[in-house]
Amino acid sequence: MKIKTKSKKVNKAWLNDHVNDPYVKQAARDGYRARAAYKLKEIDETLGLIKPGHLVVDLGSTPGAWSQYVRRRLSPAGAAVGALNGAIIALDLLPMEPIEGVVFIQGDFREDSVLAQLESVVQGRPVDVVVSDMAPNLSGVENVDAARIAHLVELAIEFSQKHLKSEGALVTKVFHGSGYTQLVQLFKDTFRVVKPIKPKSSRDKSSETFLIGIGLKKPAQA
Repeated sequence: MKIKTKSKKVNKAWLNDHVNDPYVKQAARDGYRARAAYKLKEIDETLGLIKPGHLVVDLGSTPGAWSQYVRRRLSPAGAAVGALNGAIIALDLLPMEPIEGVVFIQGDFREDSVLAQLESVVQGRPVDVVVSDMAPNLSGVENVDAARIAHLVELAIEFSQKHLKSEGALVTKVFHGSGYTQLVQLFKDTFRVVKPIKPKSSRDKSSETFLIGIGLKKPAQA
C-alpha cells in the first residue's frame, strides 16, 4: 500500500507540474501539439538554422510539434496552414496526425527498409536541416541506455553525411551521462561548428540537451 500511495503522489505531482507548466499553456495558446516546439524554436532563433525554401527532415517527429514549428517557419505568413515555401519530411515509429504540407513516414529509422523509404522521398534533393528528437525507451541501465542513444545519434549523423548540403545543419537530442563526451567528439569530427544547447523550455530535472552541428567537414555524398 505504501508503494501505491507514493506512486499516486508522484503521478499527482507530475500532473500538477505539467498542468502549471508555462510552456504547456503557451503550446495550447499557440496551437502546438507539445511544449517541445519551444525547444526547437529557441535553438533555431539562436542559430538561424531554418529558412524559407529549405528542405527539412524531422526524425522522431510524433506528435508533430517540431514539424508544426518548421511548417510555420517555411510559411510566407508564418501560418499553420496555406502556402509553404519549402518541404518537410517527417518520420517516426509511432503514428502522427497529419500536418498540412508535411510528408510523413511511419517506421523505425533503425531499419534499412524504412531508411530506404525516407531516401526515396528525399529523391536525391540536398537537405538543408535535419532535426532529430529521437530517443530510445530507457531501461535505467546506464551503459545500455547510452549505447541506444548513441546508436540513434550515429544513424542521424550518417544520414546527414549522405544527404545534407555542405553548409547544412543537424540538431539531435542527447543526454548527459555515459557516452556524452564521445558523442560531442563525433560531432566535432563531422561538423565544422558544434554547439551544445539546453533550451529554457527543457525541464531542469531532465538530463537532455541538444547537439547542433553546422557545416559538414566532408562534402555530402551522391
